[in-house]
Amino acid sequence: MIYGIGTDICDVRRVRASFERHGERFAQKILSDAELATWKARSARWPERGLRYLATRFSAKEAFSKAIGMGMRLPMTWRNCEITKAPSGKPEIVLHGALKEWFKARGLTAHVSVTDETDYAASFVVVEHNPGTETNAVGPGSQ
Repeated sequence: MIYGIGTDICDVRRVRASFERHGERFAQKILSDAELATWKARSARWPERGLRYLATRFSAKEAFSKAIGMGMRLPMTWRNCEITKAPSGKPEIVLHGALKEWFKARGLTAHVSVTDETDYAASFVVVEHNPGTETNAVGPGSQ
């Protein structure tokens, strides 16, 4: 059963402007440690590719926050939501900390799609509720 959907489009030029204003601190705010390592490697080889990577992660996390219905408030944080790739190349969402516990307690799973072009990055997220898989975890946002 669908719990929520979220979509986001991000202007890569805005990400570039934020990066130029705040430097690596901007990337450190948005990316998990693993994403940060990937971003650094891509940026070293081709800075524009690094900016698009940052924009797709920003977009996917925004879409995810919309799909779970809470926006950017606890337990949702930029760094607790990580966008990874399966061996097949398919993007996946990996959660950490309190967000992971909140998500698991509700028996949810997420699916994400990301894309980018020269000036834009876009993402779409579907979150499903899987009845019978909830846990009894209590924490921020528990109901």
